[in-house]
Amino acid sequence: MDIIQLELLTNDTKGTESFYRDILNLKVVRKSTGEIEIVAGKTELTFKAVQNLKPVYHFAFNIPNNKLDEAFEWMQNKVEIMDITPGHKIADFVNWNAKSFYFYDNNGNILEFIARYDLNNQSEDLFNGSSILNVSEIGVATDDVTTECDNLISKYNLPVFSKQPRLSNFTAIGDSNGLLILSVASRHWYPTEKLAQKFYTGIVIKNDQHLDTITFHE
Repeated sequence: MDIIQLELLTNDTKGTESFYRDILNLKVVRKSTGEIEIVAGKTELTFKAVQNLKPVYHFAFNIPNNKLDEAFEWMQNKVEIMDITPGHKIADFVNWNAKSFYFYDNNGNILEFIARYDLNNQSEDLFNGSSILNVSEIGVATDDVTTECDNLISKYNLPVFSKQPRLSNFTAIGDSNGLLILSVASRHWYPTEKLAQKFYTGIVIKNDQHLDTITFHE
């Protein structure tokens, strides 16, 4: 499953444009005064302006799995990398066969660079913004994880992620290329104390060469 397009909200389009262009070195296209489009590898990431609301999301970028240390060095000069535990900033997801690190964007969104060792995506190029492969995870808060998962599985023929047990308060749908991370609202987004909240999220996925549009919290 691939996340082809991801549409989120921001109350700071100017700051968002600057962060993704100047910090992550991604191509940013301002489509209008209220909307910017960011090219993140194979994913088109769009932020739409909103007022009187401060949306906070969690999403992850896949990076080449031989570039985690290099990506870390590149980013630590630009942002503050979050601690996973005191003094340790690399998360080791043994069951997922992946490692990652986390940081905030200008909106307070929780961003993650993740290296997944089951994927054949190594690179010999120096790490920079063009090394970002795609958005591979988007977190979605819901009041009822079980029902939301059942609906996604039934309507879009999506699998529960084979490396993550299905839980009543947290379930991952998809595969290592693309995951919908469903969390019960008010659960903390790892590794922070920020609570999962319900905000508009628009997603276009490609699953077995078929495109589907999924919208949460319109």
